[in-house]
Amino acid sequence: MTDRSPVTTQAGEDGEFSHRQILVILAGLMSAMFLASLDQTIVSTAIRTIADDLQGLDAQAWVTTAYLMTSTISTPLYGKLSDIYGRKPFFVIGIVIFVFGSLLCTLADSMYTLALYRGIQGLGAGALMSLSLAIIGDIIPPRDRAKYQGYMLAVFASSSVIGPVVGGFFAGVETIFGIDGWRWIFLMNVPIGAIALTLVMITLNVKNVRVDHRVDWAGAAAIVVGLVPLLLVAEQGNTWGWGSPAALACYVVGLGGIGLFLIVEARAGDQALIPLRLFRDRTFAIVTAGGVIVGMAMFGGMMTLPLYMQIVHGADPMESGLMMLPLVAGMMGASIVSGQLISRTGRVREFPILGTAISAVGLFLLWTIDADTSLTLVMAYMLVLGIGLGNCMQPLTLIVQNAVSPREIGVATASATFFRQLGGTAGVAVFLSILFSRVGGSITSELELAGADGSLARGVQEGLADPVLRADPEALGIVQALADPVSGAGALETVTKDSSVINRLPELVAYPFEQGYALSMSEIYLVAGILAVVATVVLAFLPPIVLRTGSAQAEAAREAAAAAAPSGTDLAAAEVATGGATPERVHVTTTATAEPGESDTMTRRDPDTPGR
Repeated sequence: MTDRSPVTTQAGEDGEFSHRQILVILAGLMSAMFLASLDQTIVSTAIRTIADDLQGLDAQAWVTTAYLMTSTISTPLYGKLSDIYGRKPFFVIGIVIFVFGSLLCTLADSMYTLALYRGIQGLGAGALMSLSLAIIGDIIPPRDRAKYQGYMLAVFASSSVIGPVVGGFFAGVETIFGIDGWRWIFLMNVPIGAIALTLVMITLNVKNVRVDHRVDWAGAAAIVVGLVPLLLVAEQGNTWGWGSPAALACYVVGLGGIGLFLIVEARAGDQALIPLRLFRDRTFAIVTAGGVIVGMAMFGGMMTLPLYMQIVHGADPMESGLMMLPLVAGMMGASIVSGQLISRTGRVREFPILGTAISAVGLFLLWTIDADTSLTLVMAYMLVLGIGLGNCMQPLTLIVQNAVSPREIGVATASATFFRQLGGTAGVAVFLSILFSRVGGSITSELELAGADGSLARGVQEGLADPVLRADPEALGIVQALADPVSGAGALETVTKDSSVINRLPELVAYPFEQGYALSMSEIYLVAGILAVVATVVLAFLPPIVLRTGSAQAEAAREAAAAAAPSGTDLAAAEVATGGATPERVHVTTTATAEPGESDTMTRRDPDTPGR
């Protein structure tokens, strides 16, 4: 098999793909990955403008968590269905739902309707990233994946550069052809989605080795009942009160749903949405636990950085997005270096441990920032955080895919993605809840300090005398409210609904509001840093790991052929039947530290032992 053959996406006789064929398949995958990553970059850049326009900055968590919630819950279902029926149909369905949800988002008239439509969009997004990673795991051996990592990173790099520019442009334009500028952020997903759908239909012709299972619909329903109430109370706990009747009802329903899910999955066995036996493997269990914590720290910490740039330092959406580039550069650089080292050495265990430790350092550095911290220093801290994340995200997925049977790449990848996104969803909900519950008190404290030293009074006098400010009803209202201590508290509600007014206030008046937001955000980085330390400790218990050198699809095909061979047929004959390829054989050993019932696996080459 050589690259001089016609371009096709059918594997060769040995079940492996050539470099040229892999690139053709990657073209389709990267188009869908670009669609999802660009949307996240653009929306995170413009969310403050969107929230201000819809008069609901304090309801931002609904929009963010609705998307993460539906994409998280749908991820394991897509993984299981794709293992049974093949990746392509559900990849296509995911793109279609994502584009349909994007169209609905353009019609939103409040933050709550936008949250609903983003939830529909998230149902499609659950397929895009998880199935892309599963397909990559199918066709590329773990040891060779670093050779293609640059292509995938190019997608995230380009979306990280293009997203802030495009998002900032649309967010900064009042209307285009009579449509609000920010609505074009979602409308542009339609042509991009059409291109991605076309490329996927043409290029993604990967043969699926079907797993003869039924669909675990009961497990899917139970996981919805369990997670939605708990994520809801995580987002609304500060508003309702953590011990309020509504919160208590969510606890009861959520915990009952999780208990029901565990019962249903135990009865379903191998056909479960998330087979519980996977957690008996020490590697899978540790990576899953670490992934949840990393997701909380990463998503929760990163979501507030654009807000910090815009609210505290007055950056517009485009500028704040570009200010995130040090984080992206750190992630890309570290991911490329770690990928190359993993490919050359086959060692992967050390990278997520190192990555979470460096991430903790970056988050603790961000904990020290306030309204007076220079942007150069903040971006240096973001670079450190990016280096840490780049060393742990890809290796964690790689470890999970290497730990399971080739036939379970889909469900294992989707499960790992599910738990990481679950942590991220909870992190965003809790951290944004912390932010908007603390910011009012922080601003009040800063206003009292500014009033004590006289700077607030000087700022108020300056504002009342400024003709430009007097022509701005919202800004003037805040200054007048601060001039009257009796009604001054009314200013707080205004800035938590529409923070853009802060940047139009006199500097001495704006500073207490900026410092209040900055100090509230710094508390989030402290909590995220502690979580990163916990993740480092958890991942330190990973056993030694050696990566496979054969692709999952080729190994699964050989397993299927061996299983279908008549009784008494030896493995060599089965190999001849599948093209004469010699599969990599692994020997599974149980370490002395494994608990009873654990499968503490370390894979190594053993020419005398049949592969799994």
